[in-house]
Amino acid sequence: MTINCKGNLIDLNTPKVMGVLNLTPDSFYDGGKYKDEKAILLQTEKMLTDGATFIDLGAYSSRPGADHISTEEELKRMLPVVSLLLKNFPDILLSIDSFRSEVAQHCIEQGAAIINDISAGTLDPRMMETVARASVPYLMMHMQGTPQTMKDLNTYTDLLGDICYYFSEKIAAARAVGIHDLIIDPGFGFAKNITQNYELLQKFSLLQTFEVPLLAGLSRKSMIYKVLGKTPEEALNGTTALHMIALEKGANILRVHDVKEAVECVTLFKKISAETE
Repeated sequence: MTINCKGNLIDLNTPKVMGVLNLTPDSFYDGGKYKDEKAILLQTEKMLTDGATFIDLGAYSSRPGADHISTEEELKRMLPVVSLLLKNFPDILLSIDSFRSEVAQHCIEQGAAIINDISAGTLDPRMMETVARASVPYLMMHMQGTPQTMKDLNTYTDLLGDICYYFSEKIAAARAVGIHDLIIDPGFGFAKNITQNYELLQKFSLLQTFEVPLLAGLSRKSMIYKVLGKTPEEALNGTTALHMIALEKGANILRVHDVKEAVECVTLFKKISAETE
């Protein structure tokens, strides 16, 4: 359970935290918060100080029904921030949240460490080859359709069976082109309704059969705040509760908006695990 990030082996047997930095004006929770260099640098510094191992940059909103933007617009939002962060935090491990190989290539050339593809190569057939050539870790998520259509594509014969079949195909394709470091994300909220999201969390440990690191992206999602009758801004406590369950079921990475609280959750989980060994 290690991945090679820019020559450094990251041991994911001890769960790590990936902090989210959205550069979009319309993300469901933090859209529009980080519009200038000062805000971006302050938030990044806070997440790193709070214990984030990775920072995940996204310039294309993938919330259900989000506006589609061009590759040019995504690059315009993304590249200056990649440059800014690497200049100010030279050792930062940047994950690039994009399904476009052109965006991935430019960001890798600037020094990004991981590619996080919500479509696992489905939306851009050149993505896997781009990642393989660069020898960077590839984070593959499960979804159906696109962010614009996925809300209506949540019909499954067998939810976990279908997701496992999807990953068996995607992992085989990634290995075939020479990608060595893989992480999988079952995609909470992506082409899944609330009931399906909780079934997925309940059976999350089944994904360990693939013997690759697992990422859980639960932070402040509608599966939490709608059940509680809250808003995304009020969903931190619920997020932390589900993070502990995800860790107990084998999550190696938590992708979060609130790094400090997630790191505390990992610390307590490690204590529980140590006491029960």
